[in-house]
Amino acid sequence: MGLALVHGRARAGIRAPEVQVEVHLGGGLPSMSIVGLPEAAVREAKDRVRAAIQCAQYEFPARRITVNLAPADLPKGGGRFDLPIALGILAASGQVPAEALRDWEFVGELGLTGELRAVDGVLPAALAVAGSGRGLVVPADNGAEAALASEVEVRTARTLLEVCALLGGTKPLPVAVAPPQRTLSGPDMREVRGQAQARRALEIAAAGGHHLLLVGPPGCGKTLLASRLPGLLPDAAEAEALETAAVLSISGRGLDPTRWRTRPFRSPHHTASAVALVGGGNEPRPGEISLAHNGVLFLDELPEWDRRALEVLREPLESGSVTISRAARQSEFPARFQLVAAMNPCPCGWAGDVSGRCRCSGEAIARYRARISGPLLDRIDLHVDVPRLPPTALRPDAPQGETSAAIRIRVDAARARQHARAGTLNARLDQTATALHCRLAPADQALLERAIESLHLSARAMHRILRVARTIADLDGSPDIASRHLTEALGYRGIDTAQPAAA
Repeated sequence: MGLALVHGRARAGIRAPEVQVEVHLGGGLPSMSIVGLPEAAVREAKDRVRAAIQCAQYEFPARRITVNLAPADLPKGGGRFDLPIALGILAASGQVPAEALRDWEFVGELGLTGELRAVDGVLPAALAVAGSGRGLVVPADNGAEAALASEVEVRTARTLLEVCALLGGTKPLPVAVAPPQRTLSGPDMREVRGQAQARRALEIAAAGGHHLLLVGPPGCGKTLLASRLPGLLPDAAEAEALETAAVLSISGRGLDPTRWRTRPFRSPHHTASAVALVGGGNEPRPGEISLAHNGVLFLDELPEWDRRALEVLREPLESGSVTISRAARQSEFPARFQLVAAMNPCPCGWAGDVSGRCRCSGEAIARYRARISGPLLDRIDLHVDVPRLPPTALRPDAPQGETSAAIRIRVDAARARQHARAGTLNARLDQTATALHCRLAPADQALLERAIESLHLSARAMHRILRVARTIADLDGSPDIASRHLTEALGYRGIDTAQPAAA
């Protein structure tokens, strides 16, 4: 009887738990069975593996073959176990040395000719292998992605024969090399004309990690402003960028290894469902909020979104993660994003415009704004009016504003102050840290309390006002929150409590 053990990796959310592929050759009629909670794609591996071994000019054992994927209670899906299963059969039958399997882990799908095909979720597997002390062998098309995990030795192969040559010591496999990063210049704030208050709000949002709501008539530049926020954010740290890239790797949408440090900007259409936003499926996949992790999620036409889809954002906005539960499994995905939402002030879009063209009744405006729940608005720190610009501001020779690079210098300095003081961004301070780092003078505390009473704001809103004021003070280089900082922060909380006037 022959027995072999091969190391592989499963996919569970953005984790890649280790799977031991045990292959046993026993007596009895020739057959092959795979146990250990395999899904359909894994059960079908026996046909792909048989053809691949035979095309590679190896002998497929005419014996009773049992493949166990341990641990048995972990669901296994996809074609990622084809290569470990094939190597286990060859090692158990003595065609490749079993001892050579101890130092490597294997991930890859096999074609019928023995060609190795790319699989998704390779980057989380490479990051997990880094803690095991073993190397990783992946298909050549996954090499650039796996090489982003710099702490693990990654080798690439194009065929099953090449992997067998590595194990036999006859020919080493090439080392995977991460490609050079492409630096693409994104949209610049210099292209935004006028809108001084909205520009200021974007700077505050970038400095403190705050969520932002833009309210204005059609064509006033809300989408233009939102698309400039990623350019104000600092470069992602390696750990942040790897976590974001790992989410994209398992999404099945393809990861570009040349742009893995670029902060994501996701802008789903307002017809997207709740599942499209948070993720789901029989085999849970990340949704838009996870694909925007460490980046920006832009929701245009906010009142046009399905109410149930918007409500699922409430918990991720607080926790920074989302858990998807199914009958057979539970997956957790990171979802720490900055929300930028945009909406019109009324159904026709022109309420409050100086042209006076709006004919919407007060009741119609109230119904329109009521499509967005109070608890969701309560979680958005900055509410900003974006008025229509006069034609003179759009002239080609009109003065331009600051560039994104100039604003980013102030944003970086403010973030450095926050990390030195509390170790995190102001928007992520908990209640205890908010009370410690966002103290007010007695007169300012009384002003805040009067504003909370008059605007009928919640305790959550009060804490968010304090955090925004702390960010404004950091941008100002002030160690304490002054009256002008608090007053400006209060000015960004009016839209959720504004009562529409009758037309």
